[in-house]
Amino acid sequence: MADRHNTKGAPPTHVHIEKNKQPGWLKALAWIALIAGILALLLGLSHCNRNDTTEVRPAATPIADSGTVVGNTPNANSATALAGTSALSGYLAGTEAAPRRFEFEKLNFDTAKSEVRLADAAEVIQIATVLKQYGSAHIRIAGYADARGSSAANNSLGKARAEAVKAALVKQGVDADRIETVSGGEADPVDSNATASGQAQNRRTELVVTSR
Repeated sequence: MADRHNTKGAPPTHVHIEKNKQPGWLKALAWIALIAGILALLLGLSHCNRNDTTEVRPAATPIADSGTVVGNTPNANSATALAGTSALSGYLAGTEAAPRRFEFEKLNFDTAKSEVRLADAAEVIQIATVLKQYGSAHIRIAGYADARGSSAANNSLGKARAEAVKAALVKQGVDADRIETVSGGEADPVDSNATASGQAQNRRTELVVTSR
């Protein structure tokens, strides 16, 4: 019979399991992460349930600049070797289709100026006389500048020069509704901008017959 008081070699009557002790800061970090997760969930739910009333405004439509370069007319010949305005009468008397470009033969402008010079008025009067003979013809006046100054300033200057020619034609009795004005700016030069004479040639005006 085994001696119940002899514990050698016998299995222990109870087992002591030691708990894994975690540092206090690690427990606190776990709680903080849990709380942060709950807050994030609640915030996300509140955004989903909210009616968004933010006003969405349409983008502003850009306003066209009156100085935009629009002097080139498709299929109206190039500025190279254009016919002078003295050929305008023959063209309007013929059957050649529009559009057709003509270069003012004498009319040019002083630097940074848009006034029609007294010395150039005779050509304007001649053109007005022809246009009054062919009352169904509509024209476009394109004003140009040399390459000095900014592109924007030259665009505006070209437009002002075209408007000055239109005003002179209207003063001679041409209906204003028959005349459109545009700017060619410093584009499409007919001579070099490196010389004074070339710059003078580029400060020009052209006439385009748009319909007849």
